[in-house]
Order: sequence, then C-alpha cells, then structure tokens
Amino acid sequence: MSSASPDKVRELAQLMTVPEILAALGGSVSRDTFYKWRQTGKGPRRFSLPNGDMRCTVTDFTEGPSRP
Repeated sequence: MSSASPDKVRELAQLMTVPEILAALGGSVSRDTFYKWRQTGKGPRRFSLPNGDMRCTVTDFTEGPSRP
C-alpha cells in the first residue's frame, strides 16, 4: 500500500463545502448561480463525494476559476 505525501493529505483535509464556498464569497453568489457555474465549467475546480455532496479544496478555491 502506498502512502500519500503529507502535503497531499493536508490539502485533502482542507475541503470546503458548498455553503462554506458561498459564505467565503461574501453571500454575493446564490446557490443556484454556483450550480450554474458547475454546469458551465466555471468557478473553482470541485469534485463529488460518493454520497453526491460536492467539495472544493481551499487551494482550488483561492486560485480562482478552473481553466478549460
């Protein structure tokens, strides 16, 4: 079994939920807008958990929108 680097583990431990992302944006973005960004590939890179919840790493959030 391979072990992940400490930096990668630390990054994965710093995940943001959708409500945390919206709060960090100062309440200026609605949940609907965030999900429209998701559909169009805008906004920070994010991924879905097995239960369907979305998460974004703090690093991806602070770096800005994902690039195609």
